[in-house]
Amino acid sequence: MSPTPELTQRTLTARGFRGFVPFRELPGSNVPTGHGIYVVIRTDTSPPSFLPSSPAGHLKGRDPSVTADKLGDAWVDEATVVYIGKAAGQDGLNQRLADYRRHGLGLLAGHWGGRYIWQLADSGALLVAWRPTAEEDPGEAEQHLIDEFKELHGGALPFANLRNSARKIFETDSSLNY
Repeated sequence: MSPTPELTQRTLTARGFRGFVPFRELPGSNVPTGHGIYVVIRTDTSPPSFLPSSPAGHLKGRDPSVTADKLGDAWVDEATVVYIGKAAGQDGLNQRLADYRRHGLGLLAGHWGGRYIWQLADSGALLVAWRPTAEEDPGEAEQHLIDEFKELHGGALPFANLRNSARKIFETDSSLNY
């Protein structure tokens, strides 16, 4: 049996992911309005540089910034996928990704998950892609992709995934809404 191929733009495209645009281009990218999953990828696999503080918006008075040591501990060498998420609410992919983009711009938005990406010095070069899940539960699709990532990377979660989707392990205050 051959090993599972790395999760790259090429392999994700073959699986139906579309977009692969920087966050700044999302407003004109015809992101679907239905449920789905999305990924954030960093095409440069060299070690990252981290900003000392996050430009992302605060949520419920909490600063999204973490230490460079914490970011370094979360980093997964050689991985291109840095975050895997889902859009299962009434607003769908378009609204979920718009919220994520707004959060990175420092605006108030309900997207606390995945916040580590905004502390990457090259966050402007990250690409976001999505795949609608018309017949599939987005939570299950997200968990399947996270599990595949973990299998490829010795059990590690993607860099900005702080919890394991359906089997949530909270690293932060569980009183926050994600």
